[in-house]
Amino acid sequence: MPDTSETRYLAPAQVAELLGVETDEVIELIHAGRLRGARLGSPARWRVEHESVGEYLEDQHEETRRIALWRQSNEASFPELWGPRTS
Repeated sequence: MPDTSETRYLAPAQVAELLGVETDEVIELIHAGRLRGARLGSPARWRVEHESVGEYLEDQHEETRRIALWRQSNEASFPELWGPRTS
């Protein structure tokens, strides 16, 4: 885990704006472990590590890429995959 003195934290509302989602979904992503966050300050409020937002976006990009490849492979016909049939 990065040194907290150098870690930049964002409020869930800021992360929600960056991701284009609701603040409640950001909190759910923290609880699910997809974003790194902690309750900081007094009173304690959720804060999200800025670096984890970038990692989350990279993970989402990779997942989308894999889904697209899977769909593409499912749409391909056997002749396209194996070549024309010769007798």
